Amino acid sequence: MTEKVYIASTKMATFVCPKCQKSKTVNVSKYAALDKNVKVSVRCPCGYAYVSILEKRKRYRKETNLPGSYSRYVDGKQLGGGLMIVKDLSIIGMKLQIDAENDCEVGDIIQVEFHTDDAQRAYIQKKLIIRNINGKIIGTELAPTEGVDKALGFYLFNYREDVD
Repeated sequence: MTEKVYIASTKMATFVCPKCQKSKTVNVSKYAALDKNVKVSVRCPCGYAYVSILEKRKRYRKETNLPGSYSRYVDGKQLGGGLMIVKDLSIIGMKLQIDAENDCEVGDIIQVEFHTDDAQRAYIQKKLIIRNINGKIIGTELAPTEGVDKALGFYLFNYREDVD
């Protein structure tokens, strides 16, 4: 399986070995200027070799599979909702997979509720604005009244210490 690794604004990327979980942060500035994603071969000190794709998003996006629920609001009134899965998270939004056909529209406000899957199992509740819809996949942005609180920030950015 190929893992995505994000190039930070500092032109650094952190590679995590899928076998032993050791991580190493490396300067990848020679790849940062390219206009395409780049596959790189990595060999861990444990001997395991794997392939990673360098991703150049403006903000880190964490892939997840977090079950939860959502409520849809129109003009401040709740008009339905259902079950969903948070497919990825960033500091500005989320990608959701809605379990059933929905009547959501771009611009709608939804409120999501879910728990993180780390040791803290933090309860997250956020209001989001729907920015795009592709079947059951919904791209959202945090509502202006929302921000990245301590629990969500910890979940997004809790990296292992780099191991040489």
